[in-house]
Amino acid sequence: MISCLDETGFDAALDDLTDILHACVHDGASIGFILPFAPDQARAYWQNRVRPDLHTGALDLFVARGNERILGTVQLIPAMMPNQPHRADVAKLLVHPEARRRGLGRALMAALQDRAIALGRSLLVLDTRSTDPSCILYQSLGFQIAGEVPNYCRNPFEDRLEPTTYMFKDLSQADVLRTLAAKQ
Repeated sequence: MISCLDETGFDAALDDLTDILHACVHDGASIGFILPFAPDQARAYWQNRVRPDLHTGALDLFVARGNERILGTVQLIPAMMPNQPHRADVAKLLVHPEARRRGLGRALMAALQDRAIALGRSLLVLDTRSTDPSCILYQSLGFQIAGEVPNYCRNPFEDRLEPTTYMFKDLSQADVLRTLAAKQ
């Protein structure tokens, strides 16, 4: 159900990824885009922003499959600065509106977290619109609120600014627990 895409897999998944991004923005997701938002803009994001980083290894792209298509996605972006080898960002957790409330977001985040630990990352960081239901999901997964920035992003439907919430998760204990479990 959950897999990490390589470039070949990315090319085969491009139509589904485009559909997910387009549908999520039209459903109100505040993920960097505002209406009007056409399918070709969604496709351009995947081709011009994500594919090059996938090619260079600057990110890992996870997908959730079901009903013979991709229904969700999330990105793990390890920090590249020399003083942050322990950190990674979580970006663009998207589940198609037709496939929500089935545990796909939770499964995607579990795979992402496992990969972060495998890469030696002990801190995950993300931001989400403060009014977004994803805040509840992230908190249920152990993310803590670091703070809120007012007027951070534009509402996708209206010409008004909204706050964003920065969240983090310390994976250092998860790493220790997995190491102990692997030894048993």
